[in-house]
Amino acid sequence: MGANIRYASVDALRGITVAAMLVVNNPGSWSHVFPPLLHAQWHGCTLTDLVFPFFLVIVGVSIALGVVPRVEQGGDRAALSRTVLVRALRILGLGLLLHFLAWWWLDLPHYRPWGVLQRIGICFALAGMAAIWLRPRAQWLLLGGVLSGYALLLAAGGSLEPLLNLPSRVDSALLGPLLYQYDVTTGQGHDPEGLLSTLGALASSLIGLQAGAMLRTRPVHLLVGAVMLLAAGLLWSAWLPFNKNLWTPSYVLWTAGWAFASLWLAHLLIDTRQWPALGRRFGVNAITAYAGSSAMVLAMMATGLWGWLYAQLFDRWITPLAGAQLASLLMALAFVALWWVPMAWMDRRRIYLKI
Repeated sequence: MGANIRYASVDALRGITVAAMLVVNNPGSWSHVFPPLLHAQWHGCTLTDLVFPFFLVIVGVSIALGVVPRVEQGGDRAALSRTVLVRALRILGLGLLLHFLAWWWLDLPHYRPWGVLQRIGICFALAGMAAIWLRPRAQWLLLGGVLSGYALLLAAGGSLEPLLNLPSRVDSALLGPLLYQYDVTTGQGHDPEGLLSTLGALASSLIGLQAGAMLRTRPVHLLVGAVMLLAAGLLWSAWLPFNKNLWTPSYVLWTAGWAFASLWLAHLLIDTRQWPALGRRFGVNAITAYAGSSAMVLAMMATGLWGWLYAQLFDRWITPLAGAQLASLLMALAFVALWWVPMAWMDRRRIYLKI
């Protein structure tokens, strides 16, 4: 295994995933979401439920491609650890800032500390430490321990039902009304990016470390791994269902299987056969695109501009012809196209913001 290599396939897959995040998170109207863009209500796994775990698997892949070669070349592990932890804190801090803006601009009843960027920052930090300090065999053991340990915790919790499961009960005890969902009368709450379910998300990034190692050495192993992960996830789901809100171990394996298959295909088509790296321009500035677009949407919602644009440019013309769901989808796609412009401009000028 040699020095750092920039894989256009990884940038492209990361970029497609970020673009998908923007489409899913920013419909023209939450009252008329295009059905394929909806998450499973509780148990289950839709195409939309693949998006976030794909990104966390790619976080692990990126660590394997960017950090591990430096370790192999004799880099100072302590210095590498500081670099990883500082970047993780920046990502986490950016998530906290976005939630502060949401609380302030949208006059929300409370500040919510958990969120997508916060989860990414935590997983990046822990997976990065594993890559720096643990040998590959120990990384596999850690992955197995996280998955089996989390499965045992879920089983010990006694229920997987909404609000009654162990992750929701832990989050309710720790943060109560600061959660994404909370009932004051019962004291029950839930947060899809809560504390305990981050164990499952961490497993997704740890699996990504192994995907990155396969990409560097034997890319065909990604396809073999995909089949094994999909089969294992499907079998496990008979006892522990797919569930994004709880990030169950079966969901980890199932979504990672599709991520492995997608990475193998992207590598074959883009790195080997030189197909265009569609999505790359989002991928090389992924956190910038996600955070910048999120701040923009918050500002537009706070001023009423988002609702006005949807009503005037999409709902008014498209809904009578093709329905409100299509109007909502087209506004989300237009928003992604709008953000493609600055991302393309930055890429052409080789401006890459590392949070």
